[in-house]
Amino acid sequence: MSILTATNLAKSFGANDIFSGVSLSIPRSARIGLVGANGVGKTTLLRVLLGEETPSEGQVHRAQGLRVGYLPQEAIQTTERTLWQECLLPFEHLMKLQSDLAHLADEMSREMDDPTLLEKYGNLQTKFEHQDGYTFETRIHQILSGLGFTAADYGRPLIQFSGGERTRAVLARLLLSAPDLLLLDEPTNHLDIQAIEWLEDYLKDYRGGVVLVSHDRYFLDHVVNQIWEMTPAIEEYRGNYSAYVKQREERYQRRLEEFEAQREFIAKEEEYIRRNIAGQNTRQAKGRLKRLERLLEEARLTPPMKSRQFKFKMASSGRSGDLVLRTYQLEVGYHDNHEVLFEVPDLTLRRGECAAIIGPNGVGKTTFLKTILNQIPPLIGETVLGASLQIGYFSQAHEGLHPELTLMEEIQMLAPRMLPAETRDYLARFLFTGDYVFQLVSTLSGGEQSRLALACLVLQGANLLLLDEPTNHLDLPSQEMLQRNLNEYPGTILLVSHDRYLVDAVATQIWEVDPQNKKLIVFPGTYSQYRLEMDKHKEITIQTKKPENHKSKTVRPTTVNKNRIVELEKEISYLENELKTISQQLENKPQLRDQIAELGQRYVDIQQKLDMKLQEWDKILFNQIIGDEQR
Repeated sequence: MSILTATNLAKSFGANDIFSGVSLSIPRSARIGLVGANGVGKTTLLRVLLGEETPSEGQVHRAQGLRVGYLPQEAIQTTERTLWQECLLPFEHLMKLQSDLAHLADEMSREMDDPTLLEKYGNLQTKFEHQDGYTFETRIHQILSGLGFTAADYGRPLIQFSGGERTRAVLARLLLSAPDLLLLDEPTNHLDIQAIEWLEDYLKDYRGGVVLVSHDRYFLDHVVNQIWEMTPAIEEYRGNYSAYVKQREERYQRRLEEFEAQREFIAKEEEYIRRNIAGQNTRQAKGRLKRLERLLEEARLTPPMKSRQFKFKMASSGRSGDLVLRTYQLEVGYHDNHEVLFEVPDLTLRRGECAAIIGPNGVGKTTFLKTILNQIPPLIGETVLGASLQIGYFSQAHEGLHPELTLMEEIQMLAPRMLPAETRDYLARFLFTGDYVFQLVSTLSGGEQSRLALACLVLQGANLLLLDEPTNHLDLPSQEMLQRNLNEYPGTILLVSHDRYLVDAVATQIWEVDPQNKKLIVFPGTYSQYRLEMDKHKEITIQTKKPENHKSKTVRPTTVNKNRIVELEKEISYLENELKTISQQLENKPQLRDQIAELGQRYVDIQQKLDMKLQEWDKILFNQIIGDEQR
């Protein structure tokens, strides 16, 4: 059953047509990924479906009472509310019930002989419990933690947050409000890998429908079961992103074959008509001419079009030595404040390998690349680069570009022997055509700067690539082209990226920065193999936890932690038994009036204590597992 349908939607801004003829239907449990080139109108379509934009033509029909939640790419928040206050907004009805319960309890303490108050309190308390009134604060903690917030953020006013933090705060409030339909525009933009994986799991189990715009191919693979490609019409594909890529190519080839077959048929018919229109078979020729004219008017096929994407080939100018990079007792950090970001085990990177450096934002991945390039000296230890290396560096901030130059001048700085016509042809391969080549670099968008930086990188002919978030701001066709080139690249690659799809496709080993222990963890294998290994560790953690009894453990604690773990297990067991007892008392509606208000508050207090104990127990156990692996 559909909760939202749209018929023949069109949207124009003045003389500029964004899209037209868009019809769609969103089922109740939808998991839809909306993809397409930058500028095709995906965000505008979401806003039309939401009702924030009025379509130029067509209609949108929403199910009665449908609650729609929308996450924009960049959230604007000017409120003085704190993060915690913002997340309490979806639960105003529960806080009202909570206040009413406290008021009734106060009345009962004064009116001991009024039997109606006890009944009213019992009914209200049952309603509060059935609406998860005793657990909504725990839900807030879980979602804020999953999206990367800490307890220190709870009391900060949103107006003090960065743009990315505000967007995450809006997403948290949106998930807590649990609308029937979520419209998410680039929800992973401001999340690190850990938060993205948490959001993936959350959306898989989400009860309502989800339509999301995303350039994160791995995220699309793990969340959606249907792809809508906006071209600007809507083409529907069943399955996740990987299934869409395969089906898209098959659909293109089928349409191409149909077009070629029709074109061949038309050519044969025209040749027959030309030869026989004035001869003995003139009647047959005229009949064929009428049928051909009807075909050309009503059923002529147009050649299928592929999405516009840049074309290049990443080549190396020469062969490097077999040993490309070695580190010895390396510590990455800054000398001005002697801050150690993380320690690096002695590494060896060989020719032809691709190592992907992953980890949360701000842990020092870019600093590590600059340490390897000798732009930042190591705190301790050293990095040694191999022989015959030609290094190409793609900076996340595009520091190598010159804002005051035109695109033509930027390319000619690297290739002074290239003639102007050759320079224009070269830039056209990266989708810079016409007078665009005379624009200043400073006027380019983020995606355009990324394409120009890649154009400069290709010209260098490097045999060692250091790439810092190369897919940032690139649309899906451009990401696919870059991935194909890196897969075919004959040199060595050191890649920093949050793009797990790219990492999984090209990396031969994973280097993860662990900010908690300030260490670089090396995994020899692909990202998929790395995830399987991490999932095994999670399964070990789950198996050591008993929902009803936390005493059974398979991981041996260290001597330092042993006593604390034993204490925590006793406290956890005691608190769980307390919760069970209170729940039974609440279900049986206690007769002592002065106990009723206390029971509800005690339940909340004990649940919060239990959550804190479980978090401490998890943290000790996790650190123990990591320590066992490193030993």
